[in-house]
Amino acid sequence: MVEIHPTAVVSDKAELGTHVMVGPYAVIEDDVIIGDGCQIGPHVYVHSGTRLGQRVRVEKGAVLGTDPQDLKYGGEKTYLEIGDDTTIREFATLNRGTDFHYKTVVGKNCFLMAYVHVAHDCIIGDNVVIANSVQMAGHVEIDDFAGIGGLTAIHQFVRIGKHCFVGGGLRVTKDVPPYVLAMGDPIRYGGTNFVGLKRRGFSSETLRLIKRAYRTVYQSNLKLRDAIQTLKNEFPEQEEIHEIVSFLEKSERGIIPLK
Repeated sequence: MVEIHPTAVVSDKAELGTHVMVGPYAVIEDDVIIGDGCQIGPHVYVHSGTRLGQRVRVEKGAVLGTDPQDLKYGGEKTYLEIGDDTTIREFATLNRGTDFHYKTVVGKNCFLMAYVHVAHDCIIGDNVVIANSVQMAGHVEIDDFAGIGGLTAIHQFVRIGKHCFVGGGLRVTKDVPPYVLAMGDPIRYGGTNFVGLKRRGFSSETLRLIKRAYRTVYQSNLKLRDAIQTLKNEFPEQEEIHEIVSFLEKSERGIIPLK
C-alpha cells in the first residue's frame, strides 16, 4: 500500500496514507502527514510540520516546510499545508509560517513550476498556476484561479486577486485586483483578463460589467474611495463587482496603477 525506495529516509513518526510512493534519497521527517495517493520524487526533503493532502505530486529536489527565512521567527511550532491534487515541480522551496499566521498554505489543484519559492505565511488559493522561478516574499496572498508568469518577484504583503494574470519577469510591489492583466515595467493595469475569463465560462455580459467597473476605477478621475462607492451604487447585486469592491476596500499597499 506504501512504496518507499530503500534509499529513502522516512521517520517512523511520519504519517503516510495509502498508495503513497516515496522515491530514492527522499527524506521525510517527524510530524509530517502525507495523504493518500501522494508521489514524493527523488531527493525531496519534507521537514517536520508539513501537511500534504491527497494525490499531491512533489518532483525531484523540492524542499517543503523548512524554517521561515525571517529574523523574527523564534522557533515556534508552525506548519506548511498543501491541498489535494497540487503539483510541485523540481527544486521548488516552500517555507513554514511564523507566529503571524502559524502556517503557509497552498490550496487545492495548484501547479507550482520549477524553482518557485513560497515564503513564510503566504496564502495561496485553489487552482493557482505559478510559473518557473517566481519568487514571493513573506505574507503574500494569491486568490483562486490566478496565474503568475515566470521569473516574477512579488513583494511582501502583496495581494493578487481572483482570476487575474500577472505577466512574466515583473516586480509586483502593489496589489493586483481581481480579473485583470498586470503587465509592464514598472507594473501597471493592462485591462481585464479577457481570454482567461472567457475560457472559464464568464458570460459576455459579465465581462462587459467587469470592464465597465474598471473604467470607473482607472479612467474616471475619481479618487479610489469615490470609485468604490460608485461601484456599490451602480452594481449592488453583481457578485463579480462585489469581489472587486471587497478587494479594493481591503488593499493596504494600494493597487497597480494605470500608467
